[in-house]
Amino acid sequence: MSIRGEEPNVSVADDDQDLSWLAGDALTVRRVFDQMPLLVTALEGDAAQLRVVAMTAQYRQFVGRQDVVGRMLREAFAEFAGQQILEFFERVAVTGVAETAREFRITFDRPDLGDQVEVFVDFTISPFYGPDGRLVGALGNVQDVTERVRERQAAQAQAAEAQARYEQARDVINALQRELLPAGVPVLPGLEVAASYLLADAETAAGGDWFDAVVLPDERVALIVGDVVGHGLAASATMGQLRVLLREQLLASGDLLTALTRVNTAAAWVPGAKAATVCVAVLDPATGTVTYCTAGHPAPLLLPAAGEARFLPISGAGPLGVGGTFTAAVLGTATLDTADTILLYTDGILERPGTTIAQSSVELAQVAGDIAAGYGIRDDGLLPTQRICGQTLELLTRRTGRADDITLLAGRRTNPPKSLNLTFSLVGDDQLEVLRTELSDWLAGCGVDAHDDGVVRHAVVELVTNSLEHAYLDRADADATCELTATIGPDGHLHAQVTDRGTWRKPQPSPDRGLGLQLAEAMVDHLRIRHDQHGTTATIDLTLTRPAWLLTTDQLNAGHPARPPGQSEPLLILDQPWAPTPRIRVDGPIDAATTNHVERALREAGAVGTRNLTVDLTGVTHLASAGVAALHRLTAIHHTNDTTLQLYAPIAGPADMILTLVGLNHTTHDPHTTPGNDEAKAAPDHGPDDPVEQ
Repeated sequence: MSIRGEEPNVSVADDDQDLSWLAGDALTVRRVFDQMPLLVTALEGDAAQLRVVAMTAQYRQFVGRQDVVGRMLREAFAEFAGQQILEFFERVAVTGVAETAREFRITFDRPDLGDQVEVFVDFTISPFYGPDGRLVGALGNVQDVTERVRERQAAQAQAAEAQARYEQARDVINALQRELLPAGVPVLPGLEVAASYLLADAETAAGGDWFDAVVLPDERVALIVGDVVGHGLAASATMGQLRVLLREQLLASGDLLTALTRVNTAAAWVPGAKAATVCVAVLDPATGTVTYCTAGHPAPLLLPAAGEARFLPISGAGPLGVGGTFTAAVLGTATLDTADTILLYTDGILERPGTTIAQSSVELAQVAGDIAAGYGIRDDGLLPTQRICGQTLELLTRRTGRADDITLLAGRRTNPPKSLNLTFSLVGDDQLEVLRTELSDWLAGCGVDAHDDGVVRHAVVELVTNSLEHAYLDRADADATCELTATIGPDGHLHAQVTDRGTWRKPQPSPDRGLGLQLAEAMVDHLRIRHDQHGTTATIDLTLTRPAWLLTTDQLNAGHPARPPGQSEPLLILDQPWAPTPRIRVDGPIDAATTNHVERALREAGAVGTRNLTVDLTGVTHLASAGVAALHRLTAIHHTNDTTLQLYAPIAGPADMILTLVGLNHTTHDPHTTPGNDEAKAAPDHGPDDPVEQ
């Protein structure tokens, strides 16, 4: 039989010998194959039993292992489960139709490195035919494009930073979409919530998808996903009205049927609301009981901690404003055990190009289930619900694309965190560092977002510092202590309390002192202080939220930034000799324990106010009231000497936030990296900086 019908009279009895006249000596061909500067592999078998039969040396080096040939594909690369890469090979081995992908993000183990790596690859999977022309497996040709993707991501990051730094105007339509959607979801004990929203196209008009998460008066939580017919500003406006109306009705009545009935009635007079769909799931974090209604909307997906993912039954209600009624008959019920997740979504995830609703539903359940079970791409530092909302979008859309906006909202039942209880003493130099570390670890364990973590830490450090420094002015014994307790209530409000047994002294605010309580009050929702003959208690309250991911395709494919683990924050003061004028950079915390070091270094660098000085606060992680007071003093000294102390704090950073709150003049634009300054452009962030003091 001929090979693929091309070469006549070739026997299959001895392939190596009979093909030598065509391809060359078998041993030589094998050496050439192994030395090819390509990532090539061959697999034989059916979809369920694909075995690696050949692999180039460069491919073996790429995966960091030499024991792959002869092993089953799913055994050799078990960590690929849930990432859809194995399915490419298996489909081609069955269909005989080649498939390709570009910049496919995967993570896998590198035994030679002792770690897991993340790479981006372009690849083509082609059918592999035997000598008799039968399909026997699949051939993989892979190109590592990680460097190219990283370079583009770096360029995109620089562009995004420049856009924020120079405050370029945002696109009006996308800005409207973001304003109409909630900025985030509540951070709750017993229920972990996350949301993601993928725009269909950054250049098209906004869509009508929406989501919300509402804590009801009885401490149950309503998870909501809806979809308005159409696109554009009109659809966005309708979406915004329905979202606010449903939220108000749920908060007012606390009853799902009452709220839906009133919104259904209102849909008759809200332009464009007719036939809008909505799915609402009301969950009791304490018991796990779920009551839900699918008003013309796809049913929720239940992701058990143990077991297969499954879709809940459609509850029976129709879309809003089409004449239906909402009674007990259109409600469904379910129960979530601890670590179970319920996922709400819009139909954009099911109506992806080239797939049927049935196919997409199966893929959604499989992919989301794998991610919930801990498979998929490793994204350290993200919560399970964040991984589900982010990676489900990424994995399902990167092969097919999408034709509509997609919204995902996940709620995972968890064990409520324990309260935080700490005691701090006036004796000891590392008290504030211990406080920041332990408080940040506790907040991370509660799932608190990095921004709220910074706000809470700053406010609490100010209160503890104020207590230790002012309540015990006449004492320095071991009993001069303060206690910190912190809890998160069922309504998502953080409640923290600092208590001492010292003497209350009325604060005397001024431009350079007494700012601690002012800063704490400005950063939180409420600050209350009670004092008597036994001591003082300061209490703060803050409504915690977790930002929703409102994403474009580029942002989605770049992955999501993980929260860095808690760690100590050393103080580093650096001279920056590359700058055209004297310049100092400060990294780390500027608090009661470090302010004297910082102030002394800045006095020396500015020759006690006799020459202009730029202070780069980019790396400052905490700017306490003691540090603000020092900057006020230094600014006054320079003003007296007709020189300038220029403070540079990038927009939205910790230092910018505090300097803005206290009204201390500073710039958010680096004065030494303006356009046309080639010397500054060439200087790295830390460059040839020489340590001045540590």
